[in-house]
Amino acid sequence: MMKATLIKVALYVPVVLSLVVLGAHFMRYGDTILVATAVVLIALLFVRQPWVARLVQIVLVLGALEWLRTLYGLVQMRAALGEPYGRMLIILGSVAVITACAALVFQTKALKGIYGLDEEE
Repeated sequence: MMKATLIKVALYVPVVLSLVVLGAHFMRYGDTILVATAVVLIALLFVRQPWVARLVQIVLVLGALEWLRTLYGLVQMRAALGEPYGRMLIILGSVAVITACAALVFQTKALKGIYGLDEEE
């Protein structure tokens, strides 16, 4: 019983961390509405409804695209200035992949059960 609970909690870690990092990214650019949206989405994870899971999945995929957009812009800028960008490429590329993969967590049996996604199919 305890092991199953720990597994369920562990499944939320990449989702919550991805939303927190996205919120920090938006805060860096002064976009308080998107920061608030990230916080609200974390709170919505407590609402066990299929639409919550799908909404968070969509936001995480869009977040991954935002990381790729940001990565592209920063690489272009640094390349134009003749500055190195290899590490940044690896780091932000990894963040984008982790954010996209966090959306897949809702496809696990445990979270499908929690959010009633089994009934959707």
